[in-house]
Amino acid sequence: MEPVYHRIVLKLSGEALAGEKGIGIDSSVIARYANQIKKIWESGVETCIVVGGGNFWRGRDSKEMDRTTSDYMGMLGTVMNSLALQDALEQMGVVTRVMTAIEMKEVAEPYIRRRAIRHLEKGRVVIFSGGIGNPYFSTDTTAALRAAEVDAEVILLAKKGVDGIYDADPKICQDAKKYDKLSYYEILSKELKIMDSTATSLCMENNIPLVVFGIDQEENIISVVEGESLGTYVQ
Repeated sequence: MEPVYHRIVLKLSGEALAGEKGIGIDSSVIARYANQIKKIWESGVETCIVVGGGNFWRGRDSKEMDRTTSDYMGMLGTVMNSLALQDALEQMGVVTRVMTAIEMKEVAEPYIRRRAIRHLEKGRVVIFSGGIGNPYFSTDTTAALRAAEVDAEVILLAKKGVDGIYDADPKICQDAKKYDKLSYYEILSKELKIMDSTATSLCMENNIPLVVFGIDQEENIISVVEGESLGTYVQ
């Protein structure tokens, strides 16, 4: 493959790792994603990954629980997903490091920006887990923040069940219009819910391009890294 990017942040939702089960981890699905990531890694692309935790727990969805406690539970879910993805990658020979925003040194390395960049320079895949270490922030914000910190060229936002950004929910509205290109200002002004406003603002202020694409089709991650026009491009 011939990539058009040198350093990327790939954002995977937790639900994507659950496959058709919708909850927990589907090892066959993770293996498919890991195989695509391996091909990207073999092509020389410095790869960072942020994984959500919605297949285990979504902090904002718990109404009876204290929000802070609920969010920390969600962060732990991202760590479990990251370890599962690391295991799948390393079984394929891909050197991988999991870094956590919440210190748990027996499980993974604490997140240190300079160390993360050094791992990338040495050709290791880096998985950022534990969110940003604080409640009230989504993993979309984690992807935006880490992309800014490590000077990534682009954020690849892989979505399950949708292939880009629409002006309405395509699952509900049959005549929903898909956008090929957007600005971050348009996302905020039109209140398009592809990312939370904090993440969108971070990307806009740091001029980080975003590609939103569907992950249901095989090889889509590779196609996007090769520069194929998939999904919606945001800048």
